[in-house]
Amino acid sequence: MNSQDPRDGISAGIATRPATGDLLNRAAPLLFVLLWSSSFLGTRVGLRHMSPLWFVAVRMVLAAAIMVMALAVVRHLRPNRVAGISPMAWLHCSVAGVSTQAILLMTAHVAMTRTEAAPIALIQTLNPLFSAALAWPLLGERLRPAQVLGLLLGSAGVLLILGLAAMNSRVELPGLLAATAGVFALSCGTLYYRRFCRGIPPLQGATAQFLASAIVCTVSASLLETPWTDWQPGAFAGIAWNTVAVSMGGMALYFLMLTRGTAARATVNFYLVPGVTAVMTWAVLGERLTPIMVVGLAVSSVGCWLVGRGPRIAPASP
Repeated sequence: MNSQDPRDGISAGIATRPATGDLLNRAAPLLFVLLWSSSFLGTRVGLRHMSPLWFVAVRMVLAAAIMVMALAVVRHLRPNRVAGISPMAWLHCSVAGVSTQAILLMTAHVAMTRTEAAPIALIQTLNPLFSAALAWPLLGERLRPAQVLGLLLGSAGVLLILGLAAMNSRVELPGLLAATAGVFALSCGTLYYRRFCRGIPPLQGATAQFLASAIVCTVSASLLETPWTDWQPGAFAGIAWNTVAVSMGGMALYFLMLTRGTAARATVNFYLVPGVTAVMTWAVLGERLTPIMVVGLAVSSVGCWLVGRGPRIAPASP
């Protein structure tokens, strides 16, 4: 009778069991899209009760306070396992945080006081195009022809809807242009993070990002608007959700995807955000979903599929 070492079965089970990291890598894009899309819903609710820059400032201050407390607790429980970071690392994280959060959110929130959520979500899908265009010369991340086509299709869907929005209402145009500038800041911050912040411990790095963003947003709200709020339940609900679920959870997933993949593959998930946002705001807030918007969303979704379906994006030669 043949005997079999029981450890062989255990080893085989371990080999065939999906690693937790692999499951997180696969789930991260879907979770990111859902969380990021829900932020537009939370913002629409919150802006009914607060001024836009003040809404962002309170959100960043709360997120920074949570991160500082979390860092203090972890350092108290495991003082030998939580190392400090250098002043230069703090500076790099601060630049990345202000670019990817403070500037992006302030411009988007001001724009959403004049236009609906779906067009702003569409503008943010320009992030993959900006990032891919800059990542090749700066980071050496080459795109395959099908992926280039996907980026162009995604951008075409965005420009289709933006052009129609600008033709229908000139009042919305300044806000849309400001939101576009915010997305360019997001793309620059994305590449900056991949270049300078990937090796920084995530807890310390996120704390630095939120602290810098809180300072910039608070100063901007004080100088650029007259902050107001009625502190109704909607204000608390919008701030709480956008702070915990989006600023902390969503951005953690975004930087996780940047750390474990290329800039283009991480940012291409933005192409799926407008469709989910449009459905959410239509179902909950009754915002309109026009046929042209559906066409634009479909084109952008095809572009996302083309970028994400192929093999890993080839790195450029040194």
